[in-house]
Amino acid sequence: MKKIILNDPETRSADVVAENLEHLKVLFPEAFTEGKVDFDVLKQLLGGAADEREEKYGLNWHGKRQARQLALTPSTGTLRPCPKESVDWDTTKNLMIEGDNLEVLKLLQKSYAGKVKLIYIDPPYNTGTDFVYPDNYRDNIRNYLELTRQIDGENRKLSSNTEASGRFHTDWLNMMYPRLKVARSLLAKEGVVAVSVDDVEESNLRKLCDDIFGEENFIAQLVWKSRISEDTRATTGFSSDHEYIICYAHDEGTAFRGAEKDTKKFSNPDNDPRGPWRSADLTGLATRAARPNLHYDLIDPETRVDYGCPPKGWRFEPATMDKKILEGRILFPDSGKGRPRHKLFLNEMKSLFKNLSSVLTGFSTADGTRELNQLLGAGAFAFPKPTALVRLLTEQITTERDIVMDFFAGSGSTGHGVLQQNIVDGKNRRYILVQLPEILDSSDKDQGAAASLCDRLGRPRNICELTKERLRLAVRDISVANPMCDADLAACRTNTESKT
Repeated sequence: MKKIILNDPETRSADVVAENLEHLKVLFPEAFTEGKVDFDVLKQLLGGAADEREEKYGLNWHGKRQARQLALTPSTGTLRPCPKESVDWDTTKNLMIEGDNLEVLKLLQKSYAGKVKLIYIDPPYNTGTDFVYPDNYRDNIRNYLELTRQIDGENRKLSSNTEASGRFHTDWLNMMYPRLKVARSLLAKEGVVAVSVDDVEESNLRKLCDDIFGEENFIAQLVWKSRISEDTRATTGFSSDHEYIICYAHDEGTAFRGAEKDTKKFSNPDNDPRGPWRSADLTGLATRAARPNLHYDLIDPETRVDYGCPPKGWRFEPATMDKKILEGRILFPDSGKGRPRHKLFLNEMKSLFKNLSSVLTGFSTADGTRELNQLLGAGAFAFPKPTALVRLLTEQITTERDIVMDFFAGSGSTGHGVLQQNIVDGKNRRYILVQLPEILDSSDKDQGAAASLCDRLGRPRNICELTKERLRLAVRDISVANPMCDADLAACRTNTESKT
């Protein structure tokens, strides 16, 4: 993959609107007049596919049209390499990019369009506090906050995204829509996007993703038991112990790999030339009314014992059953009691994997906190995602040399999890992380520890500095724990870029 260098034309974002117009002109040249789209002609050409109803099913909110346009607006920035902040700049394929993620996503379109296999993001939950994502690229964060009247000239907060504002859900949707819209163009055809969310915006996120990725491309809504101890702050009588991971594919038909089946149950006690097998249920799943051809009396041809017909019939129709009996695939009970079963051969199984449960357990945010505290010390980030969650998604969706992206990088769990999974299964996946260099306030009770850590590291007080430090330390620990893999640890180094 080509390394991003300063002033490379590929670091400038594509003009998506111009490209869309060119595609449309190729398909419907007669719908263009003096370079403009004649929508009346276009509607005629589309026939019944053009929906002109005033009221349509879907999610709408104030600002959606502007958010859609924002996704199509080319970026005005570029990427600036930072070799001195990187680990093994000349060999690594990993990227950690500082900057507003919407602008960065646009800048990556030329080089990475259709190349990212998994996008996992943990965006800000709409908890009623501020989330800072400026969509005016010519302004820094402080100017953006001043212009939107969130702070005054002395950096004092004036507002918060509270439920009383009347824009509680709207602000969050306007932040998320253009980012997911642009991110879809980076997904590979077999790619998957997975988004963490809680109860506040879960229903809106589903509709938002239906709009962007298509309802037909919904894969699953995973329920993750993220909390171990009771939430004593709850006033409803319920402790909210779960979060969601909502998963969509780029194209219909993409699926998770699944969990490995237990092949230990297969053996070959009778030296069957067809190989290892296990005993499997022979009864059916349909009523007599639904599948009458599966309802018949099954008789052992040697003992003439009649085993009758189960309530839901047999798994195979009579002709197939007779064929399997001749092939020695049907196991009749020696005593004549019980129910016949059949041989299921390992080499005839369609897949060695079974469906995963949509309920995820076994790891929690406490694990994520423990992992991060071991690297950075206590209090750097609140409720970081555990690497086990990232590893699960990475293992399920990606393989050799695939790219995993996280454009709400936060504590860097995604990058760390990808590095760990590479060691576990010997793959050479790469990651791209993007994080806004949001300033940390040492006087803020939630940010004080993180700001102090930046001071101890001798680095500017912003989130990106902690993300980068976590990745550096993760590489160090992986290298120490796996010295024999050092030749392959180029996949564990990180290049740092920043947006200008």
